[in-house]
Amino acid sequence: MKKIVQVVTLLSFICCPAILQAKEEKPNVVLMVVDNLGWGEIGAYGGGILRGAPTPRLDELANEGLQLLNFNVEPQCTPSRSALMSGRHPIRSGTTRVVWGMPFGLVGWEETIAELASKEGYATGMYGKWHLGEIKGRYPTDQGFDDWYGILNTTDEAMYTSQNGYDAALLPAPQIMKAKKGGTPKVVKEYNLETRRTIDSELTEHAIRFMKKSVKAKKPFFAYIPFTQPHLPPTAHPDFVGKTGNGMWADMLAEMDYRAGQVLDAIDDLNIRDNTIVIWMSENGPEEAPSYYGTAGFWRGHYFTTLEGSLRAPFLVRWPNKVKAGSVSNEIVHITDILPTLASATGYKVPSDRIIDGVDQMPFFMGKDSKSAREGFPAYNDTRLQAYKFRDYKVEFWKQDSMFDAPVKLNFPKVYDLRRDPKELHGIYGGSNTGTEQLTWLLPVVTKKIIAHKMTFKKEPPIQIGTPEPYKPKK
Repeated sequence: MKKIVQVVTLLSFICCPAILQAKEEKPNVVLMVVDNLGWGEIGAYGGGILRGAPTPRLDELANEGLQLLNFNVEPQCTPSRSALMSGRHPIRSGTTRVVWGMPFGLVGWEETIAELASKEGYATGMYGKWHLGEIKGRYPTDQGFDDWYGILNTTDEAMYTSQNGYDAALLPAPQIMKAKKGGTPKVVKEYNLETRRTIDSELTEHAIRFMKKSVKAKKPFFAYIPFTQPHLPPTAHPDFVGKTGNGMWADMLAEMDYRAGQVLDAIDDLNIRDNTIVIWMSENGPEEAPSYYGTAGFWRGHYFTTLEGSLRAPFLVRWPNKVKAGSVSNEIVHITDILPTLASATGYKVPSDRIIDGVDQMPFFMGKDSKSAREGFPAYNDTRLQAYKFRDYKVEFWKQDSMFDAPVKLNFPKVYDLRRDPKELHGIYGGSNTGTEQLTWLLPVVTKKIIAHKMTFKKEPPIQIGTPEPYKPKK
């Protein structure tokens, strides 16, 4: 008996460190974000061949994890990226719209996913579009990223040097840049219509190189890959031009699917699939600019509005043996939820010295909870609270059907039942009887939620757009 006890004790000494190590092993995170891709573009959401190009790799990814049908973003690029990185509504961060000619983006005081992950021992790399600041203190490598390659602003700038009357003396040519943590970004080459075609290929190469380096160093990593496609102009890599026979948009869609596949293949080649959370998502609804129309599929509308076509975007998440393969959900998830959700998985701490609007959705993602941790959210467009989404309904305060329309304040809010009226064509007092006359009970419910939301501005006044560096909140 004594010998048995000794053997058991010896085995416990041998096994326990391994068990503890397994428990402490942190998952890698690969966050792929595409720019202005509508809900209805890839095959898993009803697009794919209907848009001129099958998307087999992304459709496969959808089958390997959870596909959200009701993932919600902000109406514009800077607000969405701000919400993603900070877990806060852009109205709090002074990042409510795309601007030029003034300091913009996340102030240095804001804490990003990269900063939080870095504190927890993660290697952090970003490869792509930032659009959250172009001054010292607001570069990606000032806000948590160890390594960055990409563009500071937006892809339509690639057209500047080819436009009529362009004057480099008045506006320097946009550049593709790179930087290391704490360093000043260095120019790599001009961002123009030629380099626009090849940048997503380069971003993929840099991201894979970063993953390989991190795995070799035995360090968990956060790889943020904000691709530039399909933001206008959506021109495909030369290797994909003419590949589908269905025009440039379809060629671009085929390339987008391929780039995601390259990243997924690299994860498999590195033997880290089981311990890597993969998220693939869009940060805005589709383009509405002439010649560059995208589609929101089942929904109506484009970005720069608060229609469902603007707010709903594709979202796929895979975490083998944690997130059930083949799951599909119509539960509401908001882009601010990503920061606290990844905190739950990686162990980094969510800031407690500021209001965080996102909620932890990991129990829902993993199937421990059948419902989302949220029921709704305020939908801003710039500083206007244009709508409030709650459960399967939406209360609209401003009418705006196109990004080219001036929003019109409604004398009385409209309520939409998104199950019966997904195109948001009717509503209470909307001129048609769709049953929404039975939904007036939502007005006091949503009003109460909006008042509670706005009361938080007294506790923490919003940062104003154009705020210079350095910024510190008043006590």
